[in-house]
Order: sequence, then C-alpha cells, then structure tokens
Amino acid sequence: MAETLEAEMTGVAGMAAALGAELAALRADVAAEAAATRAGWCPDGAPERAGFAAQLENLAAYLALRRRDLTGLQAGLAGLGLSSLGRSEAHVLGTLDAVTAALAALAGRAPDPARPLPAAGGFAARVAAERDAIFGADPHGPQTRIMATLPSGAAEDPALVAGLIGAGATALRINCAYDTPEAWRAMAALARAAAKRSGTDLRIVMDLAGPKVRLAEMRVTETFLAREKPGRLKRLRKAGLAPEREGGRFLSGDRLRLVRRLSAEPAGAEAVPSHPELLIAAVEGARIWFDDGKLPGRIVDCDADHALVEFSDLPPEGVRLKPGKGVNLPGAPLGIPALDAADLEALDIVAEIADAIGFSFVQVPQDIRDLRRALAERLPDGRVPPALVLKIETGLAVANLPRLIAEAGAAGPVAVMIARGDLAVEIGLARLAEIQEEILWLCEAAGVPVVWATQVLETLAREGRATRAEATDAAMGQRAECVMLNKGPHAAEAVAFLRGILGQMDRHHAKKSARLGPLNAWHAPPGA
Repeated sequence: MAETLEAEMTGVAGMAAALGAELAALRADVAAEAAATRAGWCPDGAPERAGFAAQLENLAAYLALRRRDLTGLQAGLAGLGLSSLGRSEAHVLGTLDAVTAALAALAGRAPDPARPLPAAGGFAARVAAERDAIFGADPHGPQTRIMATLPSGAAEDPALVAGLIGAGATALRINCAYDTPEAWRAMAALARAAAKRSGTDLRIVMDLAGPKVRLAEMRVTETFLAREKPGRLKRLRKAGLAPEREGGRFLSGDRLRLVRRLSAEPAGAEAVPSHPELLIAAVEGARIWFDDGKLPGRIVDCDADHALVEFSDLPPEGVRLKPGKGVNLPGAPLGIPALDAADLEALDIVAEIADAIGFSFVQVPQDIRDLRRALAERLPDGRVPPALVLKIETGLAVANLPRLIAEAGAAGPVAVMIARGDLAVEIGLARLAEIQEEILWLCEAAGVPVVWATQVLETLAREGRATRAEATDAAMGQRAECVMLNKGPHAAEAVAFLRGILGQMDRHHAKKSARLGPLNAWHAPPGA
C-alpha cells in the first residue's frame, strides 16, 4: 500500500511539474502581449488618474489570457484539485502566480519568492467606491444599485419622484431625448429635495440622446390606412391629426420607401430617416430593423437618395410603425458623429446638474475626447466633471470596449452600460446572450462598474405584474453594479421588487463566484 501511495505521489508530482512548466510559459506570453497591448492604449504615457494604470494593466493581461484556449489546462488543474483560472478577472497575473506556486509545492519545489500571492478581492474595493460615486451609496441595501428612469410627469409630481427613491432607487435617470431643459431642471430639483428629506445618497444620471436613427417623418396613403380597423381615419381627422402622417400597420410583404424628403403624393408608404447617412450606407440585400427590432425588413432596392424596404416575418395581424421609432442597419458604417447638435445643446444643462452622463452610441475613443472637450467648455467654475457611463449599443462599440474604457477611465470615474435593446438588434439576439456575459467579465478585469439595462422588469413597471423570465433576468443583473429600470406607472413597485431580488441573490453570488451561504429550502431530516 505504501508503494502504491508513493507511486501516486510521484505521478502527482510529475503532473504538477509539467503543468507548472506550461503555466510558466503561459504567464510569460501573457505578460509580454499585455505590455504591448497596454502601450497601444495610452501611447503618450500612463493615465493621469491615480491607480487606473494598474487596472489597465490587468485588463490587458486578461485579454491576452482569454485569447488563448485554456480548455486542456483547466482540465489538468481540476484533476489535481486546484482552483481553476475561471475567476482570475480581477487579478490575472497574480492568479497565474498563485496556481504556479501551488503546482510547485505539489512537485516538491519551492515557489518563486519574487511573485507573492495576489491580495484577496482584486479591484473589488475600488469598483465598490466607483459604483457609489456614480450611482450612490446604499449601506443598508443590496450590493447592486438601482437606477430608475424618470417619466415626463416627474417634472410636476414630487410624490412620484419620492416614491422611486423610497422604494430603493439611488440613481434617477433623465433621458434627454425627451422633454425640455426646464423639465430636466424641475425633475432634478424634485429628486434632490426628496433625497435630502429621506437621507438618500442620490445621483442624477442624464442620458444624451446620441445619433440614434429614427423615422423623422412618415406618410402613407389613405388606401394603405383603410386596411386597418374601420373608423380609424375618421377618428384621426376628428382629433385634428393628419392621418396620412400618423404611420400605419404593416404586413409581411408590404414595402416602405425611405427617402430624403417626402413626396407630395406617395404611392404607398414613405418615411424620412433622421440621419441621411443611413441612405448612403444602405446596400441591396441588407437586413434593416425598425422599432427596436419589432419590424424586420430587407432592402430590395437603393441608391444614395432612397432605400426600398420589404417587410417579412411579421405576425398575421401586422405591426404598427409610426414617426419617432428607431431604425437599425446592423453592421453598416454610418459615419455619424457621436455628438449631434441636440446633444451639444443638452450639454448646457447636463454640465450644470448631472452627476453622471449616459453617453449613447459611443463607438471610438475620439467620441470620448469630443465629449470631454465639449463638456469642459460648459462646466461651471469649480464643478467636478460628471462621471461617464459608456452605453454599449453597437458591434463597433463592443470591439472597441477596452480602448473606450482606457480613454474614459484615465480622466475620471467611468461605468459601462450593456444597452441590450439596440445592441440585440445590432449583433443579434443569440449573440447578445454571450456578449453580455463577456462584457461583465471584461469590466471586472478593468475594475469598472457595469449597468445591466433594457427591459428589466418591464412588464411589472408597465402593467403591474412580473413574468417568470423577467424575474430571472433581474436576478442575473445582480452580477452588475447597477440595474436600470425604465419608466412605467408601476415603476416604484418594480424598484421595490428588484431590491428584494438583489438582496436575496447577494447571499449566493459575488460576480462569478459562489459565496456558498447556507441553503434554507431544505432542512435536516428528523434525528440527523
């Protein structure tokens, strides 16, 4: 038996030595590649903000590590009962060193004293501080903060604003795509007054609308409208509306002509996109989506002045489309600046009252430089620049995310929002399920907070009841530092419901790691 044990130990030592050599080579490759990547992000020197350089170094190391297939190495480490590399986000090189030291011990060798074990927690304390700086502190609540979107009525309804804060929101979002500067000021004033009364550490987050392509104008023929419910034309006229400009219900096989200017007498249905760059980028055969992916179509004919879209795969009753709805041309390089005239005008107020700015449709580092420059021109004397929340809504933004974090985080607090609505349309729903996980991992490696957003508990906020799928999605959001809820008549109920779910999930998870708290659903059998 002793001989068997000795043989097994010899075998373990041999396996550990082999894995240790493989891991040492991996670490050297990762460190070299990370250094080159890191230099490319900030070619003019280290970032100015204290401590951020270490975060970028870790992010570069994580990208280098995850570019490699670690499947076989993982299996070998698990066979020896060692912790895998699957939770290395917050301390990449330190984790490699720790596992290498364990392998050295199994192989009967002394670990390298020049590589101490990583400190527990990685960037956890820094991320928590950044989370509280951007989304407010909540010492008695869940670890994940809640951001609620203010509706237009919040400008005149103190009880509505106070209800959201009382239910557990520590951040309130003002969408600058809607309402007026006067309304934004009124919302912020009511919010700060309610927070002061309740002792809440509140933050105001203002979203710039960004260059989202929408249907600016639309006209359909009365013949097209007549297919809908009887009396619709009469009701529209009675309300003083131009019926041909109110959109219509489209069926599979219907066509919509996108143009630069509406025709005096359209043959069917016409619409003008808010950004003519969409017409320039259109190509025959390309997929195009309307209203956050509700209406799929394909471009069947186009030139620089028009694009003819044919709809398909719609439900039998069709789908209504009206002016103001969004348009997505996935993968097309539209070449639209991230800040348009409306955004620059909104910045006059945002610079005055916002604690954080939601940067919509940011795609390249130059977008962030442009925003910082425009913001600096508008900041009141002595006011600290608002934090940035990078809204990741396109495939290009996903590809550039490390560079966006490096650019934004060098100058001040930064968070990343997984804006799952537009992003799902741009990259596809199936791809979104994977990408949202990868963004969570990458941001943990960078030490920056994440916002889990779009349609969280939307049925509850709008109709007063949550679906099973929504409850599960809300629980998944606990791995982020903040969850964003949209507006609705039952928004305060949604905030309270979400707060409870997040608190429950805190018992079980910290990012990807299971806490292994006690399970209460089962009890020990009698006499055990």
